[in-house]
Amino acid sequence: MRIITNDQKINELLTRGVENVYPNRKFLEDKLKAGIPLKLYLGIDPTGSTLHLGHAISLMKLRQFQELGHKIIMLIGSFTAMIGDPTDKLATRKPLTREQVLKNCENYRKQASVIIKFDGENPAELKFNDEWLDKLTFRDAIKIAEHLTVPRLLERDMFQKRMQEGKTIGLHEFLYPLLQGFDSVAMDVDGELGGNDQTFNMLVGRDLLKAIKGKEKFVLTNKLLTDNAGKKMGKTEGNMITLDDSAEEKFGKVMAWTDDMIVNGFELCTFESMDVVKQAEQRLKKGENPRDLKLELAESIVKIYHGGKAAAQAKGKFVKMFSEKETPEEMPAFALAGKTIGAALVASGLVKSKSEARRNIVQKGVSINGQVVDSEEILVKKGDVVKKGKRFFIRII
Repeated sequence: MRIITNDQKINELLTRGVENVYPNRKFLEDKLKAGIPLKLYLGIDPTGSTLHLGHAISLMKLRQFQELGHKIIMLIGSFTAMIGDPTDKLATRKPLTREQVLKNCENYRKQASVIIKFDGENPAELKFNDEWLDKLTFRDAIKIAEHLTVPRLLERDMFQKRMQEGKTIGLHEFLYPLLQGFDSVAMDVDGELGGNDQTFNMLVGRDLLKAIKGKEKFVLTNKLLTDNAGKKMGKTEGNMITLDDSAEEKFGKVMAWTDDMIVNGFELCTFESMDVVKQAEQRLKKGENPRDLKLELAESIVKIYHGGKAAAQAKGKFVKMFSEKETPEEMPAFALAGKTIGAALVASGLVKSKSEARRNIVQKGVSINGQVVDSEEILVKKGDVVKKGKRFFIRII
């Protein structure tokens, strides 16, 4: 596949959703405009059984490189996940077993293939870093460690916070960026991309590649989709949209986003043009109802993963459910997925006891997504809206 050097496409690649480019934007821009074939990767640690919208943001950026003709790699951290990435963690992350790692990443390729291509012309590669990290001897590890200093590691904010709070830092956590950084050396890449929370780890890889092979590597960091408290959307925060979620679940979760996430949502999570992104920003400034824009955003996101028909149906069901003014758009959310409706009513505080929950259900005073329930044993799932009486609502997460 020939390398595309279209100025407009390169500019969008370098700006849309981009937080930073190392060593600088001009370094990467010159390579892209020169038509030099580049090999780059996105690393994903399989810490959960499904990819989520945060992964999708980086996969969309990877797709832009693929569309320009460059070689892309989705790297599964099959070895590093057994250590545990300390990024943003104020306590040591629990390492995973090899069995847990392999189980978690079973569906990653299928999920990612909605965004990037693993077949046809210029297919993406899928690699696992235990292929080379498992073969390192202790002598090898010490040799690699010569290129990384303790003061450099202690630059990490979360390590500084832990020390200030008297919390421990495992030696294995110091080794994590070293091993992740060695991925760049083992694959001899030209670049790496990922969320801006991975900046430190990716720059360690840049340092190692330069020290061991004398090769400069670019690092492109994406902006993160965050809520109004500044917390990233993800598994750790309990507010992630997984690629395994149903069309209706995805739609409902996007509609629960705060209004200040709308513009970033269009930019980071959709394939809409930047003109559409800018129009969304202007429409909000002019006072248009944010709910209408969120409906468009949710439909655009769901369409990517489930198709236009499913997205339209999810929108229709949502609008029908919330068209009556007695149903609020914002409501308390409780992590009760998998519980019975009876247990959920008690745990959320909608009722004070199991007997009160049973009485409300018998009297047909409880509904899930607008459907009256007739048994306290019905299970609630992520995205469900539970209503008790006429005025009390909760959302299940």
